[in-house]
Amino acid sequence: MSVTAWLALAVFATVYLLIATERVHRVTAALGGAVVMLVLGTTSPEHAFFSDVTGIDWNVIFLLLGMMLIVAVLKRTGLFEFVAIWAAKRARGRPYRLMVLLILATAFLSAWLDNVTTVLLIAPVTIVVCRRLGVPVVPYLIAEVMACNIGGAATLIGDPPNIMIGSRAGLSFNDFLLHMAPITTLLIVVFAVMSRWMFRSAFHYDPKRAKQIMEMRERDAITDTRLLAVSGVVIAVVMVCFVLHTTLHLEPSVVAISGGLVLLAVSRLNTREVVADVEWETLAFFTGLFVMVGALVQTGIITDLGEAAARATEGRLFGASMALLFGSVVPSAVIDNIPFVASVSPIVSEIVESSGGLEEAGVLWWAFALGADLGGNATIIASSANVVVVGIADRSGHHISFWQFSRYGLVVTAVTIAISGLYVWLRYFVLA
Repeated sequence: MSVTAWLALAVFATVYLLIATERVHRVTAALGGAVVMLVLGTTSPEHAFFSDVTGIDWNVIFLLLGMMLIVAVLKRTGLFEFVAIWAAKRARGRPYRLMVLLILATAFLSAWLDNVTTVLLIAPVTIVVCRRLGVPVVPYLIAEVMACNIGGAATLIGDPPNIMIGSRAGLSFNDFLLHMAPITTLLIVVFAVMSRWMFRSAFHYDPKRAKQIMEMRERDAITDTRLLAVSGVVIAVVMVCFVLHTTLHLEPSVVAISGGLVLLAVSRLNTREVVADVEWETLAFFTGLFVMVGALVQTGIITDLGEAAARATEGRLFGASMALLFGSVVPSAVIDNIPFVASVSPIVSEIVESSGGLEEAGVLWWAFALGADLGGNATIIASSANVVVVGIADRSGHHISFWQFSRYGLVVTAVTIAISGLYVWLRYFVLA
């Protein structure tokens, strides 16, 4: 590697260590690392701010901003309290039942919305219902963001890496349902069972609080029916546009920011108060992270690793599949899986074409998607949804540390990847 590449790697490793040890706030570390990358010349302003491959992904930033505006308006209607009471009553105040209900709801929603949108909607509900039942918030937030990363793998639109893979490989929505939905359904069931053991200390049942919840009326939580109706219309339009964005030739970011601004305009709320609820720290963290990862791509580090893996497995389809599945986990855990997939998918495309095309070697795309999506559960910076949930938790007074998340995330990632490896082997090689 060149001297520039070594410098980029050293800066990224230092920032990662600072985030992991929490010696420096993650936003300060990420933005500071980005500035150092620019000063050292490992990337340039042109590449950092304007490149589709090595720069800040403004589509992700504005998608997040738009959905954050929608959620900031929506929470003023009382809807989150309504859903929280409803969920707690369906679980009859039982903490584990509540977690399973949230896991299933989150996984289902994340398959049809993008996973960032899902956690933006579900996390506030989770915080409210946990406070109502007197149970710790953090285990529930961690469980649902992991369910979100698993459930989002099921469809083309569920996880940003899937959108990139589908575009690069020419895979349809139905292709993802056929190949990815069966394994993600199994993984969600396994995860729900694992949660009973992993988060057992959080399942303290309080009969008094449960009785109080059962006596509450959900409808009493709604404070502004007009705003709720308007929000419902705007959100419905946004969701339809998300699903049809390829037909409409509209980026999801454009749909989200348009919906957020329209809802803010018609809500009659104080703009300054609504904007203050946006997770600006989360957006700043993503900005710094994108610049740093872009420098790794720009200096050729990520591409070199991908090409080395391609050479090592050339001509061996099963070996290549396993290498992509297991080999995608570590990079996806260390850097956000969006830039990782963006930089490595061209290499996967070349391997697929040289191995007989989509019909013969399509398994490589499914192995790659599973590795990248499920690797997003390993650390707090491995997926966009993780970063968003950590930001929401911080603002509500519930800190989630790097190692607190990874203590569960590494276990979940190991189990789900192992099961996925068995699935790929059975479906595409034994039973094919």
